[in-house]
Amino acid sequence: MSVFGWIAAGDEPPDRWDMRLRDWNLCKGQDGSRADCKHVLVCNVRHLTQEQRIGMAEADRPAWRLIMLGVEEAADRAQLLTIGCAEALPSCTSLRELAARAKRVDDMFGLLPRWRSLGPITLDLFHRDARHGPRWLHLHPREFGVLWRLADTPGERVTRADLLKDVWRINHEPGTNSVEVHVSRLRGKLAEVGCDKLVATVPEGGYRLTGEVPFMLARPPAGTDALDRYVRQIDWHGSPACSAQATIPHNSQLD
Repeated sequence: MSVFGWIAAGDEPPDRWDMRLRDWNLCKGQDGSRADCKHVLVCNVRHLTQEQRIGMAEADRPAWRLIMLGVEEAADRAQLLTIGCAEALPSCTSLRELAARAKRVDDMFGLLPRWRSLGPITLDLFHRDARHGPRWLHLHPREFGVLWRLADTPGERVTRADLLKDVWRINHEPGTNSVEVHVSRLRGKLAEVGCDKLVATVPEGGYRLTGEVPFMLARPPAGTDALDRYVRQIDWHGSPACSAQATIPHNSQLD
């Protein structure tokens, strides 16, 4: 069964947009964070300014998991789609249409995973970079490629020849130490966030991801995800005390 998240002033979606009625499961996040989970996020942005909507999309760019509801102007919808939002839809969108569009987005996650979690490190395929909490490591494309390839088979040896074939896209020995140089630079950037032992050299030759950093660590603290931090600071109802995590009584079927 597919999973979606709900980002709005209240914790529960109204019936008109509650995809649980179409056999979806609602994820309410972890540790107070509703934007940190990696699945479709349905957002009621009807009361937000276009600038705030753009800010949300930029915080999650390319924003392929965001479905924004309540965007009434066609020009505003076009702008959000151009930024990379999965969908930007008006308030009149029916539950049936919403569920159909959400399934299309959800299917994209199955075709090509965007994220991989290595303990406190998150690999982002679209950015081709790694992140430790809110901090990007600014990996070179081949440094990212090495880490992504090692993550294909965590704990197993990946030889130099494997890396040359899968990351460098060559099937011969180039006669250089390019692999070793990139692994060294990768370790240096991992060391800056306390993860220098994540990549180990195998005595028989090659490299592997180690258990020095637990692969099933608890999720990062709430607020470390860029989108989560952004939605927390939005004044969803125009009152200073209100945040995206507050539980607000529903006064309207659109809220």
